Amino acid sequence: MDHYSEQLDGIFQALADPTRRAVLARLGKGPASISDLAEPFDMALPSFMKHIHFLEGSGLIQTRKQGRVRTCVIEKQRFQAVEAWLSQQRSLWEGRTDRLEQFVTKAQAEGD
Repeated sequence: MDHYSEQLDGIFQALADPTRRAVLARLGKGPASISDLAEPFDMALPSFMKHIHFLEGSGLIQTRKQGRVRTCVIEKQRFQAVEAWLSQQRSLWEGRTDRLEQFVTKAQAEGD
């Protein structure tokens, strides 16, 4: 579970930044070069590359170099860990709200 937790920590930390989320949103449409990804952001390329390295380190993207062009692709299977965790949390909270609803309904019926 510790390894799973470390994975999630890195992924959620990567998703916490709006620049990195925007990069992932763009890569959701397909592969893109670093220069294409950096274009919409008002920052120096070395600063932007820190975001790319962070995303790559968290396993959310892969980069491939062909000649002088480095292309990024999203790693869709990495999001499965997030989906599994969110599904577990959703199930937990739905169960709690169902029990709360039953309690309130029963309390109202007994109060009538």
